[in-house]
Amino acid sequence: MYLCNVIDIIYKGFIIGILVSAPMGPVGLLIIQRTLNKDRWHGFFSGVGAALSDLFYATITCMGMGIVVSFIEQNQNILQMVGSILLFVYGIYTFRTNPVKNLHKGGVKTRTHSQDTISAFFLTLSNPLILVIYIALFARFNFIVPNEKVYSMLVGLSAIFLGALAWWYLVSYLVNHLRKIINVSALWMINRIFGVIIMALSVLGIVLAIV
Repeated sequence: MYLCNVIDIIYKGFIIGILVSAPMGPVGLLIIQRTLNKDRWHGFFSGVGAALSDLFYATITCMGMGIVVSFIEQNQNILQMVGSILLFVYGIYTFRTNPVKNLHKGGVKTRTHSQDTISAFFLTLSNPLILVIYIALFARFNFIVPNEKVYSMLVGLSAIFLGALAWWYLVSYLVNHLRKIINVSALWMINRIFGVIIMALSVLGIVLAIV
């Protein structure tokens, strides 16, 4: 039973880590830029910085939501509904956002992998709205449960970090191997695809909350 619970936490955390990282915002474009202009490892280590920043915000979310865990238990369906609605709005925003507007040549000046990581970390950290996204995702997936042990929470946070890390590894790998066909239209299409996926998940959450 305990093993099943841990597996469930790892699965949900991994998915949350991917969903937070997937939309092509300024950080995603920075990682693509560095991959195209240098190599995949410069892009990947930039992703490490973004994943560390995501971990920081996920930890804050866990601590904050842990304070109201009893409230979450008593209003689980309502919170899932609200979280799904917020997630749907986020999906619309992702679908409609043109990532090319954030594209700047200045993002390719980093020289070392450590500088790649640090700069991407602070760029991601400069967007506190990620907290809202985490709250919506945590509520949607019922990621915070009553009386959760510290060990389980650490496993969940580690899974979120690994999910984000896996996403950036995949992005840097694919961009490096598909550099000849990556263009403006492809970037915009990526955003739209993930916008649709996020909206579909939110609709599913609303249906489950109603049922």
